[in-house]
Amino acid sequence: MNLVFYILRRLAISVPILIIGSFLVFLMVAGAGDPLAEIRNQPNINPESVAAIAHQLGLDKPLIPRYWDWLRGFVTGDWGISIAQGSAMEPVYPKIMSAFWVTIRLVLGAELIALVLGVAVGVLAAVKQYSAWDYIATTLAFLFFSMPIFCVAIVLKQYAIDLNVVVDDLGLGKWLGTPFLKTTSPETLSADSAGEFVANYVGAFLLPTLSIMFISFAAYSRFQRASMLETLNMDYVRTARAKGLSSGRVIFRHAFRNALIPVTTLFSVNFATVVTGAIITERVFNWNGMGSVLVEAVNKNDPNVMMGWVVVIAISVVLANLLADLVYGVLDPRIRVG
Repeated sequence: MNLVFYILRRLAISVPILIIGSFLVFLMVAGAGDPLAEIRNQPNINPESVAAIAHQLGLDKPLIPRYWDWLRGFVTGDWGISIAQGSAMEPVYPKIMSAFWVTIRLVLGAELIALVLGVAVGVLAAVKQYSAWDYIATTLAFLFFSMPIFCVAIVLKQYAIDLNVVVDDLGLGKWLGTPFLKTTSPETLSADSAGEFVANYVGAFLLPTLSIMFISFAAYSRFQRASMLETLNMDYVRTARAKGLSSGRVIFRHAFRNALIPVTTLFSVNFATVVTGAIITERVFNWNGMGSVLVEAVNKNDPNVMMGWVVVIAISVVLANLLADLVYGVLDPRIRVG
């Protein structure tokens, strides 16, 4: 019950923060310009049609009532309409959620792979400090950490093009892709098409996943190494060694769990950062995720889409930090939820 009350209390604290943040973003979006400027410039549009669209969007109301209407609609699932297609309207909610799940599938897979590899490499580098393995791991981590993600994505894309040429000459087809190859779907799979679907799915995910994974792996491995080195020098670890416990038990039963706490914090922060930073990766690999939605909304000055995008990302940040707080209690029994 203490855990349930803790979760409810954290969510209750997060609600006013989200409301204040959404209002500030609403003010910035409202001051960004006229959302109907492009529609007004269309040759076959008349003032009455523009006024009808403005009324439908609530742009003919004062700022505070507009925000209240948006907030009430957002809570009830009505996120407004998008004007990205000009006078052709489309609901914001399915548009954002469809893009959000595309991005989450990409980011979650990349982050989990990076976390597992980064923690493993970091622990081994700390245990074998100043060894050849430590120097190699440190060099690779600094290399990936210093490279911007667009550089990694472009390099991988170029190598993928060259690799596709080689495998195509061997009669295996162009396996690596950027957008999804919709030659089939999971609902219509047959025994003959299952292998093709899996190949297309993996081929489409591989390059953007590696781009995000390399950057995150560098951060996780460096943090894990530093945290593990600090933990191995703690008094309770030296006491465990003095008692004659085996090296493996000292490392994994006494040091490893406590050394994971800083990395857990990094994961919660980095996950939200990568979701927003995936914009570049998605643009390079032609993915229609949250990055494409944001770029289109900013270019079209689409207020409802921008508001929905920001709030969805903000909720993701809150949930990621809540999950990190819960993991703290699992890793360290001294942390109590009161």
